[in-house]
Amino acid sequence: MMTACQNNENKTTDNNTDPKALSAQAIEVHDEIMPQISKFDKTSVKIDSILNGLPMSKDQDAELDTAAIRTELVALKSDIESATDGMMDWMRNYRLDSLDVTYQQSEVERIKLMRAEFEKVNQQIETKMRVYAN
Repeated sequence: MMTACQNNENKTTDNNTDPKALSAQAIEVHDEIMPQISKFDKTSVKIDSILNGLPMSKDQDAELDTAAIRTELVALKSDIESATDGMMDWMRNYRLDSLDVTYQQSEVERIKLMRAEFEKVNQQIETKMRVYAN
């Protein structure tokens, strides 16, 4: 009995097996990502504006490949929406108070993958919007 209690204590002090520490880690990553959603929303509005103005841009520059621009911007907007929707789904379904270590570990991994997706989308925004927003 004493050994079982000691083993249990060891598990809760290790951040990889302490569900509360894992939960805190997931929330920390979440808190890194969330401020980007505002930027993503503003970028989606800018994309819509650019897409709506493409016919006028084509009138001003007949050589402009509006089909390629439209394809790139629609894909970027889709990536933005996918990242944002993924975060909203995660927040809606995440069980902060779960004491299931396996669940918390998988959620930490899941939110880290989301962070990587947000970084990738943010990089696309920086690159493409620099070109098309002018």
